[in-house]
Amino acid sequence: MRVKRYVVDSMPDALQKIRTDLGKDAVILNTKEIRSGGFLGLFGKKKIEVIAATDSGQAQPAPTAMPAAFKQPAPSGASFVSHMQEAIANASKPAPSSPASIATMEEPVVPPLVQPQARSRGKEDVLLDEIKQMKEMVAKLSAGTQGGPTYPEPIRKFERMLLDHDVAPDVTERLLSKATEEFESELSPGTDEFAYLAVKKQLKEILYTPNKKGIASDTRIAHFVGPTGVGKTTTIAKLAAEQVLKYNRKVGFITSDTYRIAAVEQLKTYATILNVPLEVVFSPQELVRAFQQLQDCDVIFMDTAGRNFRNQMYVSELNSLLHTKGKSETFLVLSLTSKYKDMKAITENFAKFRLDKVLFTKMDETHSYGSIINLLFDFPLQLSYITNGQNVPEDIIETNEDKLIDLLLEERDQ
Repeated sequence: MRVKRYVVDSMPDALQKIRTDLGKDAVILNTKEIRSGGFLGLFGKKKIEVIAATDSGQAQPAPTAMPAAFKQPAPSGASFVSHMQEAIANASKPAPSSPASIATMEEPVVPPLVQPQARSRGKEDVLLDEIKQMKEMVAKLSAGTQGGPTYPEPIRKFERMLLDHDVAPDVTERLLSKATEEFESELSPGTDEFAYLAVKKQLKEILYTPNKKGIASDTRIAHFVGPTGVGKTTTIAKLAAEQVLKYNRKVGFITSDTYRIAAVEQLKTYATILNVPLEVVFSPQELVRAFQQLQDCDVIFMDTAGRNFRNQMYVSELNSLLHTKGKSETFLVLSLTSKYKDMKAITENFAKFRLDKVLFTKMDETHSYGSIINLLFDFPLQLSYITNGQNVPEDIIETNEDKLIDLLLEERDQ
């Protein structure tokens, strides 16, 4: 690991030097104000001390120029789509300094430094989790013969389906108990089809919302928060393209994710392709300037740093960034490949803010969707979008409750 210290007049100067010396994958470890020069500590000039590091043994120089495909302003309407596709195709051609194809660009994740003992401990934790899951599975299998809930045969098959999708046992029991009451009512025909509809009704009560799932037409600022590695930046690009193409709205970007050099560069690439303005802020105080620069935009997308959600300093800083004027919505971005235990801990931490909606990514990387049910059962959040691929802008959809329920209740190969 290579670590360097910089003393600069401003953060943009630091970012330029870090990119040149350490490459775009460098990480800023710490920043603080210092005084340089003067006499006996007096009359010194204010400077900023920045500590940066890179995992690579040799720094990768920053690209000297943006690819030509990204320099041209994008036209609107149908020609915008063809321009975007051409830009994506050109960007994917091999070149010494070309960025990765926008269609497959993922938000980079900086791996944590792990000591050998911590790694061994991590393996033990995984083993303990697996043992716990096995115990829970045995308990589920024996519940029917040891006083657990019993359901009519047409309802019972849905228990296996929901548990296979990792819907929590207590949530499954509550859903099926209510469905059983309806199935055994006097007006019930007692058919398999009616059993399916009874279970579907209970799931829909958890998923359904009368409000708009996507970005509301009067939303001025859309904040996106969540842990690192879930794909917030790529998701923002998809939603921005939707607002430009489908709703003909003028879009602006703000990013406060200055802790990863590559994250800023990634959003700059998207901003260039979409022909939208981008403002980078280093503190909550700089938001006023950013909003003034973007005052002509219909909607502003704000990307936040995906740092450790357990870091209370980060949580406090993020809370300051989210206190903005005007109609705003805050989207919690979570990956469906995460364990629900982690999702729950993340949501509890970010719930210190006003969370409005939840957006799930990486649906194409899993066949287990029960975490969606668990989260909406445990927290008063509104389901919004689901992403199902890396292609920009098409691989994102507003959630359809009926289609999601069909996936949860369909027969799967064992």
